[in-house]
Amino acid sequence: MPSHKAQKIDLNAEYPCPCRRRGSLVQITLTEALGCNRCQQIFVVEEGGYMIEQLSTSYPYKKAWRWSGNRWTPANASIGESYLPVALLIVMVLLIVWLPLALRSTTGPSIIFWALLAVMLAILPALMVWLAYRR
Repeated sequence: MPSHKAQKIDLNAEYPCPCRRRGSLVQITLTEALGCNRCQQIFVVEEGGYMIEQLSTSYPYKKAWRWSGNRWTPANASIGESYLPVALLIVMVLLIVWLPLALRSTTGPSIIFWALLAVMLAILPALMVWLAYRR
């Protein structure tokens, strides 16, 4: 079974391109950088040789990868990895705070008000995350 631990990147070795374009990375002479022979992207070796970072002026966020021995794994934590705990936290807060407030009021329209407020408070963070991470 292949290791998922990051391995040091050998500048003299040839690696597949992390951009998924079937190219291969080769060292750019006299630099600590790798270039793809297919998509013409340039990658700089960072963090003591354990990570590569894509040099790009068109993408606002830096993309970085670590070599696991057989494939590239993203070095940056994405929102997809932490989405489930955040969603569960929001649901728990809504249940602990808003459910007792809604049950305390006895009239019908106030229960609808608290339910709509809880839904809006759940949708607002999701909208903010979507706006922040859309491409």
